[in-house]
Amino acid sequence: MLYAVICRDKEGALQTRLDTRAAHLAYIEKTGVVKMAGPFLSAGQMCGSLVIVECDSLDAAQAWAAGDPYAAAGLFESVSVQEWKKVIG
Repeated sequence: MLYAVICRDKEGALQTRLDTRAAHLAYIEKTGVVKMAGPFLSAGQMCGSLVIVECDSLDAAQAWAAGDPYAAAGLFESVSVQEWKKVIG
């Protein structure tokens, strides 16, 4: 099943994102559940993330989100995990 992990960064946390980016990308590669992902932008600056993961359950998707190095670094103001259905693309 697909889940959308929608994360909004804390205000002024761009440097935290930049400092943690390599660990975040390594986590994505290591876990192998990410189908597509990318940052939200505001005035050209990264300010959040949209990650589509394929997991067996909502609990597994939430656990993936909690294990993200960005989350451990305290980057996010909010995180939402929602079941998602691909229709186009």
